Amino acid sequence: MIGATLAGWAGAALPAAASFKLCNQSYDVLNIAIGQPAAESAGTSRGPEDFVTRGWWRVAPNQCATLLRDRLQSRYFYVFAADVFGKEALAGAVPLCVAPRRFAIDRQGDCLVRGFLDARFLEVDTEEQSDWTVFVSPRPG
Repeated sequence: MIGATLAGWAGAALPAAASFKLCNQSYDVLNIAIGQPAAESAGTSRGPEDFVTRGWWRVAPNQCATLLRDRLQSRYFYVFAADVFGKEALAGAVPLCVAPRRFAIDRQGDCLVRGFLDARFLEVDTEEQSDWTVFVSPRPG
């Protein structure tokens, strides 16, 4: 059974190397989607409509994927991970939209009405670092 523990790592990297990465330490291939504030809403109070979600990245066991290659502009990012059978690998609570195939969704809310799927994303606090790595591990036991 896949579960997850989540840990972030803020590395002292050169500005050109800044990124948001996810490392899969589980035993299953994971499909990853991310959510982040829309560029035009950075630094302002935001509602769900001001978020962008994108996916999918496929990350094999013991592999890492770079989800964003630039210096992080927001403190909070959102991650959804599921195995290839659709079972969630991270326990999240933030409702955002995803799609069955590769996607970029600009506004959030009313996912099902708009033809998307509703997923629960895990909020990741990057502590305002410019570089962050999320580790997904199997649940002990």
